[in-house]
Amino acid sequence: MAGNQTSLNAARFNLPVNDVEQQATLEVETEEYDYSKRAQWLRAAVLGANDGLVSTASLMMGVGAVKQDIKVMILTGFAGLVAGACSMAIGEFVSVYSQLEIELAQRKREKERRNNGGKDEQEEGEKESLPNPSQAAAASALAFSFGALVPLLAASFIKEYKVRLGVVFAAVTLALMIFGWLGAALGKAPAVRSSLRVLVGGWLAMAITFGLTKLIGSSGL
Repeated sequence: MAGNQTSLNAARFNLPVNDVEQQATLEVETEEYDYSKRAQWLRAAVLGANDGLVSTASLMMGVGAVKQDIKVMILTGFAGLVAGACSMAIGEFVSVYSQLEIELAQRKREKERRNNGGKDEQEEGEKESLPNPSQAAAASALAFSFGALVPLLAASFIKEYKVRLGVVFAAVTLALMIFGWLGAALGKAPAVRSSLRVLVGGWLAMAITFGLTKLIGSSGL
C-alpha cells in the first residue's frame, strides 16, 4: 500500500512538470515561427530601402560627376525613384505570386492525399498564413521610395556643387549605417558586421558609378 501511494504521489507530482515542459516547447516553437515570419517582411523592407538608397544615390553621384546643375541631379534621382519603385513592386509581386501558386498546389495535393472534403480549422489557419503578393509589392515599393528620398532631400536645397556631393555622401553613409543596424537588430544578427557590410557595399556602388561616369564623360563619348 505504501509503495502504491508513493508511486501515485510521484505521478501526481510529475504531471505539472510535463505540462510546463510542453508549454515551454510550444513557446519556443512559436518564437521561432514568429522570427521566420518576420524575416519575410524584413527581407522585403530592408532590401527595398537599401536598394532605393544605394541605386538613387549612385545615379545622382554618377550624373553629378559630369553635370553640376542641381536640376539635372534632382531629376535624375526622381526618375530613379519612380523607376526603381515600380521595378521592385513588379518583381516582388511576381516572386511572391509564384510562391503562392506553389504553396497552393502543394496544399491541394496534401488535401487530396488526406481525402478531406470539408473545411476545418487547420485549413482556415493555413489560408491566413499564405503569402500576399499585393502586400509584398506595396511594401517593397514604399521601402524603395523611402530609401530613395534620402539622397533626394539631401541634395534638394544645396546649390554649391562640391558641398552638394559631400552632403549627399554623408547623408547616404548615415542612412546605410542605420539600415544595416536596423536589419541586424530585427533579425537578431551581429549589428557591427551587418552595418559595415551594408556601408561598404553602398560606398562601392557610388564610387564605381561616379568613377565610370566621370571616365566616360571626360573621354567625350
